[in-house]
Amino acid sequence: MRPRQAARSDQSKKKGRGRTDWRSIPKMSFLLPKLTSKKEVDQAIKSTAEKVLVLRFGRDEDPVCLQLDDILSKTSSDLSKMAAIYVVDVDQTPVYTHYFDISYIPSTVFFFNGQHMKVDYGSPDHTKFVGSFKTKQDFIDLVEVIYRGAMRGKLIVQSPIDPKNIPKYDLLYQDI
Repeated sequence: MRPRQAARSDQSKKKGRGRTDWRSIPKMSFLLPKLTSKKEVDQAIKSTAEKVLVLRFGRDEDPVCLQLDDILSKTSSDLSKMAAIYVVDVDQTPVYTHYFDISYIPSTVFFFNGQHMKVDYGSPDHTKFVGSFKTKQDFIDLVEVIYRGAMRGKLIVQSPIDPKNIPKYDLLYQDI
């Protein structure tokens, strides 16, 4: 089963046809390091010490993933002392796609010293951020809160992002 895509941006569609014009979308994924296997993801989780590990799960050609990758790549140098940012293709790492229940892409997962960091976004799912951040500052603020919380030994932190900037979605397993 392939993960569903998050809502598409209006800019990513050709006018009148509802199809994506891939030529008009800048390819930002190439600016971020990629993890292409379970082994590489495992190694990144184990070896990233004293920094927040940011894993963006998605697809390079997806317009919402590209929008998020643009934000991640523009902030990666500012956050280099605090975070390591990688992109992970959901089709190449089905073990993690299933483990984190990645049903919508992009989904961003955070770790610190090998521990999965959870964030209370005001939604039922604290394991991942689904969709793209509205602004670079939202992402920077979130990484800073995760970093400070993790340095104090916390495994879950409160999101600093304005609730209106957090994409809404329904969990697939909500009524099970």
